[in-house]
Amino acid sequence: MNDPTADLVGGTYDQPAEGLPLSAADEEKGPTERTSEPILLTALRLSTYDGQIHLTNASGFFFERDTGLFLVTSRHVLRDAISGHNPSRILIELHTDDCNLAASTGFSIPLYRDGQPLWRDGVDGGGRVDVAVIAIDRNALPDTTAYRAFTPDNLVGATDRVEVGCTLMVVGYPLGFHDTLHHMPVVRQAALASSFGLRFQGQGYFLTDARTHRGTSGAPVVMPVDRRHTGRRSDLEDVPWLLLGIHSSRLDLGSRDLEQDEALGLNCTWYADILLALTER
Repeated sequence: MNDPTADLVGGTYDQPAEGLPLSAADEEKGPTERTSEPILLTALRLSTYDGQIHLTNASGFFFERDTGLFLVTSRHVLRDAISGHNPSRILIELHTDDCNLAASTGFSIPLYRDGQPLWRDGVDGGGRVDVAVIAIDRNALPDTTAYRAFTPDNLVGATDRVEVGCTLMVVGYPLGFHDTLHHMPVVRQAALASSFGLRFQGQGYFLTDARTHRGTSGAPVVMPVDRRHTGRRSDLEDVPWLLLGIHSSRLDLGSRDLEQDEALGLNCTWYADILLALTER
């Protein structure tokens, strides 16, 4: 594979989409606060734009590998040929003070350079995978950026037990909804609805049973490491969570009777190990 960091993407500070305000440094936002739950600093609120025209809202997160930093989201957030969705840039919200969560800024990231995409996606035996990554130039971020990133150590290992029916969490921004004071995501509980490790219907995803909405695409789907596994938790430092996958979309049946049958309430979550291929040098 080509080096994914060869085209590091910088960005510019920008204004948010209408209705999704970001705080200004000189605004009075209330008492200074910090979070004791670093998992909430892993998720990013993301908006897509065509130039200055706001298109959609979504979720994402940072993934670190070696010295590289990557923004992860769903591929269809960046481009969806079926719907004609083809933004030119994205805007993410960054915390700029670890001790004052009310302080944040918008950071604009281009998606193309000379007509070529700056993001990477991939395919596997089942076809195209609905996951994309963008290599981020750390030097372009504000010096005081406060975030947490998953690493390959957060991926499920051979000794980690993930059983069908276990409780998972989806950390994101459904419909763009969030704590507008502290700019934090919300967490929805989910249950693992298919056998983890098996590719559901031959595709590179598993199923979750959760109430999700538009805007959650690209959110990390995680499971806490058992507190009894002190060694494993220690290895993961301040993000003692397993990154199982990337939430993509709700799953439904085309044959469902819309008047008689409720929606399945199931979701597709792409296995997170695809990140190893997408971030490989």
